[in-house]
Amino acid sequence: MRPAHTRIPADIGCALDYERHAAHHIEAMAWRHIQGGADQNLTLAHNRAALDALRLLPRPLASLRSGHTRLTLLGQAFEHPLLLAPVAYQGLAHPEGEIASVRAAMALRAGYIASTLSSHTLEDIAAAAQAAARELGYGAPLWFQLYSQPAREHTLALLRRAEAAGYQAIVWTVDASIKRSGFALPPSVEAANLRGYPAMQHTPQAIGGAVLLGTPLADAAPALEDLEWLRAQTRLPLIVKGVLSPRVAAEAVARGADALVVSNHGGRVMDGVPAPIEVLPAIRAAVPAAPLLLDSGIRWGTDAAKALALGASAVLIGRPQLHALAVAGVQGVAHLLLTLRSELELALAQLGCARLEQLTPEAVWDESSKK
Repeated sequence: MRPAHTRIPADIGCALDYERHAAHHIEAMAWRHIQGGADQNLTLAHNRAALDALRLLPRPLASLRSGHTRLTLLGQAFEHPLLLAPVAYQGLAHPEGEIASVRAAMALRAGYIASTLSSHTLEDIAAAAQAAARELGYGAPLWFQLYSQPAREHTLALLRRAEAAGYQAIVWTVDASIKRSGFALPPSVEAANLRGYPAMQHTPQAIGGAVLLGTPLADAAPALEDLEWLRAQTRLPLIVKGVLSPRVAAEAVARGADALVVSNHGGRVMDGVPAPIEVLPAIRAAVPAAPLLLDSGIRWGTDAAKALALGASAVLIGRPQLHALAVAGVQGVAHLLLTLRSELELALAQLGCARLEQLTPEAVWDESSKK
């Protein structure tokens, strides 16, 4: 396992180069955990295949004057639509973990979402973001990703801590409360935000006993009544992450969600499900006014362009931030963001779009219509 570089390796030019290098900078068992998906890895592979199957249609001769990538989400200003996703246990990739990632995000004006399962506390992450913003003279929105805890009092405690620390939105993740996990954290990494909170784990009992359904773990899975309760607890924007069903998307918005993240958790929860990019148009039709973000498989600026064209407002970058963090720490994450933004702006220019709102489904080649 090699330590992180102090400079960006000369042969890194894209996110996949960081992935290639990162295999040598992360301990082997942690690497398998980071890279792995559910069961046969079918969903993991399909996320990429679905993005790769889409084709973009260039439109030359369009004016690119006064172009920019700025947008407003939930009343908050973003310089571009690339956000760092809430990736757990970043201490597995680098000792500075989330502290380095959030500093890079502020430097590149990228929205940052801190995970409940961060290896540094949400307070320390927020303080690092605020210090970086003061030093730079600019920053970016900071959101907190919330996992419901077995007792509502502990969920509420996390929410109040996030509000007090200055987070500007809550990203409630609903698709990963029940999943397989065979990875044991090393002693040097912990869920820092959950110190002193009771954990809920479940191991199936002997033959004849309950496997999953009917156990406390299943009983505590997030439900619509929990969404309504959470909505009543905070004035912060509330984003529901982990939606693939148009029906669930419409119900979540009706019950109080301000925005949604269309996601299959990077293929880590269930095998054989659609890629977010495939269901995105149907979800956009089901909730025409709600902001939609998308993750799972984004590796190129052109991936972001495809998602934006099909109805997303922004995309989240997951595993690549761990790869870049492992390879070169804060510099690596900053360089990754710059690379992806450069790729996105190049794609926008080729598609004849000076601004994000000009990117429509017409930018994606429709093979059936031959337009």
